[in-house]
Amino acid sequence: MADTPKTKTAPSTEDLSAQVELLKADISRLTETIGELGKAKGREYANEAKRRAESVRSEAEQRARAARGHAEDKVDEIEAYVRQNPATALGIAAFIGLIVGFLTRR
Repeated sequence: MADTPKTKTAPSTEDLSAQVELLKADISRLTETIGELGKAKGREYANEAKRRAESVRSEAEQRARAARGHAEDKVDEIEAYVRQNPATALGIAAFIGLIVGFLTRR
């Protein structure tokens, strides 16, 4: 028995409709997957932004505490200087007042 070559038959309308439905389902699943991926990336970026904001806030608080401490130390130094040298401090204050007066008189 000899093998008879199989002839290709044209796909029927039903076959094409079935393939189109499969394509629609695949596109729908792909769209859902891409949407989920986008949401996941959005959450990831939001979490990273929150983490960085918290880090910046924490660093700013530390720097503010350090600046406040430095300013308090300088105030203490100035108070000690004024107590030790009241006449000089009074003279410096008068001189600064005089300069400010000349500058604001315009």
